[in-house]
Amino acid sequence: MPATDFGFTPAELHRLRLLKTPLGVQRFLDRLPYHLADTAWSPRRVLAERTAHCMEGAIFAAAALRVLGYPPLIWDLEAYRDTDHVIAIFRHRGCWGAVAKSNYANCRWRDPVYRTLRELAMSYFDTYVSVRGWRGLRTYSRPVNLKRFDHLQWMTSLKPIWFIAEHLCEIPHTRLLTRAQEKRLAPADGWLMKSVLIGHRWK
Repeated sequence: MPATDFGFTPAELHRLRLLKTPLGVQRFLDRLPYHLADTAWSPRRVLAERTAHCMEGAIFAAAALRVLGYPPLIWDLEAYRDTDHVIAIFRHRGCWGAVAKSNYANCRWRDPVYRTLRELAMSYFDTYVSVRGWRGLRTYSRPVNLKRFDHLQWMTSLKPIWFIAEHLCEIPHTRLLTRAQEKRLAPADGWLMKSVLIGHRWK
């Protein structure tokens, strides 16, 4: 495929280029309704359906960032008694930032001010809370450059792209806490729960 279009149509490319910046990509994702279906849509399908969940939002963001000149990087945050959170990450002047779609209000955008991936992961720690009040974030993966899946047309396929989720499940993750720290964690209080559940969609 030509390096300038990545398999997208001219109309699709135009819509992606209009986003202009990582923050523009985040604002686009924020306008999309969060859906709860068990799907694995490509960025093309997200553009067509105008809705996404966490993983689809991250993969869409990686594709949009690629069109804007960034490497298409995603990253997996793994939780205890909760679902993983997949986000797109980018670097600006040596620091990491993130673009994300989430059903939880505080697990989305991060400005590129984090010097390491551990710092970025810890920025999600206090607000990575399950509906039962657990602070569940435990590990993070290495960045995954989605160029490795170009031969599978991950950006434009009309078929489910579960192979990306499967890859995230297979790669090593780095622990954030010791066992002793995990045992001493306080549950989330009512104020935190109210803040993270703003706009939450229930099944």
